[in-house]
Amino acid sequence: MNAQFQAKRETSDYQAADAAHHIHAFLDQKALNAEGPRVIVGGERLHLWDNDGKRYLDGMSGLWCTNLGYGRKDLAAAATQQLEQLPYYNMFFHTTHPAVVELSELLFSLLPGHYSHAIYTNSGSEANEVLIRTVRRFWQIQGKPEKKIMIGRWNGYHGSTLGATALGGMKFMHEMGGMLPDIAHIDEPYFFANGGDLTPAEFGLRAARQLEEKILELGADKVAAFVAEPFQGAGGMIFPPESYWPEIQRICRKYDVLLCADEVIGGFGRTGEWFAHEYFGFEPDTLSIAKGLTSGYIPMGGLILSKRMAEALVEQGGVFAHGLTYSGHPVAAAVAIANLKALRDEGVVAQVKNDTGPYLQQCLREVFGNHPLVGDIQGTGFVAALQLAEDKATRKRFANENDIAWRCRTIGFEEGLIIRSTLGRMIMAPALVATRAEIDELVGKTRIAVDRTAQELGLL
Repeated sequence: MNAQFQAKRETSDYQAADAAHHIHAFLDQKALNAEGPRVIVGGERLHLWDNDGKRYLDGMSGLWCTNLGYGRKDLAAAATQQLEQLPYYNMFFHTTHPAVVELSELLFSLLPGHYSHAIYTNSGSEANEVLIRTVRRFWQIQGKPEKKIMIGRWNGYHGSTLGATALGGMKFMHEMGGMLPDIAHIDEPYFFANGGDLTPAEFGLRAARQLEEKILELGADKVAAFVAEPFQGAGGMIFPPESYWPEIQRICRKYDVLLCADEVIGGFGRTGEWFAHEYFGFEPDTLSIAKGLTSGYIPMGGLILSKRMAEALVEQGGVFAHGLTYSGHPVAAAVAIANLKALRDEGVVAQVKNDTGPYLQQCLREVFGNHPLVGDIQGTGFVAALQLAEDKATRKRFANENDIAWRCRTIGFEEGLIIRSTLGRMIMAPALVATRAEIDELVGKTRIAVDRTAQELGLL
């Protein structure tokens, strides 16, 4: 065990206290209390240690956020220095501070030139919550207050606050009190599941044209925006066909509907481009950001606005009645600056694009391309999904694919690997600083987990 992560209390003690006071995310709490959660006590680069000394390779960057890995002393030093100088102030009372100003200067030097303004938040959920009100306020200023319907995608995910839950397309979240009026959805561009006899290009166009049908059904004069992730994250790392996003953009422009990209997972180098929409080749009006903005070292998110939207809000909008106590928090801003400088100056994003990203994708296809349990492999850069399937040729999915993928994930933990299962897909998104040796470890342990799952199913 790494000596610096020695246990301070018994694991069972931590677990009992956890059960007494916490309700965890997306889990049956009663079942978790009976099992006892893992107690993670330390991290270094791509590895984590639990309270019992077991070492794990984190193939998910925490929750798609620790882009620089664990243990970065430069990020900790930036936080410490800012805490000592100005630990907190707000952006109310006609006030700003150097850290947030310098963050925005750096951030907009990395963004495409048609963006100009940011509204900072504490998370991606909050960024998408702010998005709803900002979009509707924009159309009010344009003299079109009736344009307020937001269109999202089924199985899309935009957070777990009320507005973000409604905007997302997770139906089980809607059933738990998470739906609002004036929000609609279209199908996800999930070719493996829904492509039928179409080619990927044909399916991409068909999936995109559902947006046009929905706009016409609702009335273009009532639709404010289409909101989607460039690739779906929590929905299973689903990559749309190449024909999809150009057609979505054409439709949005035709009907004067804002195109809003949720870059909370895809932003800050995940695809090998600074932002995932650049990889897919479209130009959104807004970007929701978080996670990789600070590499998860401290909470921070934001909503990025195009010059068109920002100019309307600033020059014509008067008072915009919004605000968060911790918007642009100086410590979060200082950490974000250190994080973005490291991603830029150490060539991390370029390395993912030109070297380690292609290596990961090549390894996955070499190892799993003919695996009897894997029907498809998707991804680019440092994001990937293995689609588990009963029959690859016919794209037949297992009836109990959730259970099979969950079992594969559980075996991964047994082998010291953290990957995620969503529906019938095994997904991974390692830290962007991963070396080829660490990629080999990731792919090797994933193969063990997939092989053991296939053996239990009688496929190996």
